[in-house]
Amino acid sequence: MNLAIMMNGLPGAMGREIASAAIRREGVTLAPFALTGAGMGGEVEVDGVTVRLYEPSEKEECARLAKEAYPEAGSLVCIDFTHPTAVNGNAEWYGANRLPFVMGTTGGDRDALFGVTRESGTYAVIAPNMAKQIVALQAALEQMASDFGGSFEGYALSVVESHQSTKADTSGTAKAVSTSLAKLTNEPDFTADDYAQIQRVRDTDEQLAGGGSSHRGCSPVPEAFLGGHAFHTYALTSADGNVEFQFRHNVCGRSTYAEGSVDAAVFLAKRVGAAAEQRVYDMVDVLKMGGI
Repeated sequence: MNLAIMMNGLPGAMGREIASAAIRREGVTLAPFALTGAGMGGEVEVDGVTVRLYEPSEKEECARLAKEAYPEAGSLVCIDFTHPTAVNGNAEWYGANRLPFVMGTTGGDRDALFGVTRESGTYAVIAPNMAKQIVALQAALEQMASDFGGSFEGYALSVVESHQSTKADTSGTAKAVSTSLAKLTNEPDFTADDYAQIQRVRDTDEQLAGGGSSHRGCSPVPEAFLGGHAFHTYALTSADGNVEFQFRHNVCGRSTYAEGSVDAAVFLAKRVGAAAEQRVYDMVDVLKMGGI
């Protein structure tokens, strides 16, 4: 296949990681232009490829370039790892210009994100986590919650998530997994107040020591990965404290998310090229439909 990826989120660390993964992938190239944040315009080089970065005020010029350079359906997919505050505006831009996109950025108004994407008819993969292995675990927990809802009734759920200090919002994966686990404890109606109870660890000293205020905290983070990691601990504890179940996933670095993001883009390009009836997907769809 011949696919170009527009990496919106450069020169950020996640953007660089995905751009490198795209360059390594056979049949995939990195588009020489992309969106960036205000005041971040200019050029950036990734593994020998120079990318011109367009600020929000230059969005329309970037869209024009994209349509002229990649007119064939499925020849260009945008990957978005920007900032939570940019999610909805970027989604509207993708929709208005019919640019297929993979949305890895978490936060923003998610209902509005899905709404504007479906209304525009744009092809998209929208997911809070692009790591295929974590997504598979998450799907298994969702199935477990569906099959055995209430089986942990009376147990208390605690969640601790540790990410690099630059991550602005609570992990979307932590929210999604918490929702499934809450069904097991027979508390299926998770609200924003419940999400607020998820313990976010962003202090580096606390991360090095094993983030969290109790024995249910995250594992100690290796110093080399303070700038890029995702350590999550989910604990279900009986009312008397005598029984505890834990689920953990500890990810150092960003490569697993980068490779999954490129997989999602390749998957989406094929759906666009085939004019598939379904337009909006998540990473479970990517896994189930052979996008691995």
